[in-house]
Amino acid sequence: MARKTQERDEGKRIYNRVNLVRVETGMSRADLAAQVGVNPQTIGALERGDHYPSLQLAMSICEVFDLPIEAVFSREPFRSITAAYRRTDPTTGDAR
Repeated sequence: MARKTQERDEGKRIYNRVNLVRVETGMSRADLAAQVGVNPQTIGALERGDHYPSLQLAMSICEVFDLPIEAVFSREPFRSITAAYRRTDPTTGDAR
């Protein structure tokens, strides 16, 4: 039964940029956790992808950073920022 739940949850994966945004703003996990009312370990688990946020938590995190929810959370993997701005294709060396 646990295997079915795991397989079902895989289809509903939630990707996030919490770590990226938090580090960019100079905020610690403890600071963010205090502002949204959770344990710092919850923020760590969320950043690692071990925990999916409730809608309330996701919205609270976005309010702290003053960002729309789709900038921080997604059902699709986020494109790498370095890949988006890299001037050459790392696999071929060709200019883009």
